[in-house]
Amino acid sequence: MGMITQPYALAREEAEALWFMGIPTRVLATAEQTGGAFGLIEHVIPAGDESPWHVHHAEDESFYVVEGQMTFLCLRRAESAGGPGTFVYGPREIPHGFRVEGTQPATMLLQCTPGGFEHFVIEMSESAPPSGPVAVCSPISQRKLDSVSMSRHAV
Repeated sequence: MGMITQPYALAREEAEALWFMGIPTRVLATAEQTGGAFGLIEHVIPAGDESPWHVHHAEDESFYVVEGQMTFLCLRRAESAGGPGTFVYGPREIPHGFRVEGTQPATMLLQCTPGGFEHFVIEMSESAPPSGPVAVCSPISQRKLDSVSMSRHAV
């Protein structure tokens, strides 16, 4: 923190289209653009997909469902289920995960505070064509995931 923050605006289409762990993703704001305050990420998650069970040590997460139906799990019990407009706050050090319910994909905004986690997303992503998701993405090796998440991002 302590950086001088300047106003910042970005249209969704201006954000680089990424392919993060098999899902279309856009990083909408980084710690550098927000004076360290937060990072903002958009995920479009396929129906039936779910995150791995995980814990963040360096940041809190806030989730906002834009489209679709999702269930958020915290401490291995259903914490919140809902559709568009659902907001869930997940403090650091609490194991959690989420899944997309139903037959439609879900679009979710993920805000991490303080900023920095978005760099993990960028490091673990491949570029995707801006016109839509790529048909096939490269598999992510567990070794790379462990190396990047533990050594540089406290996940």
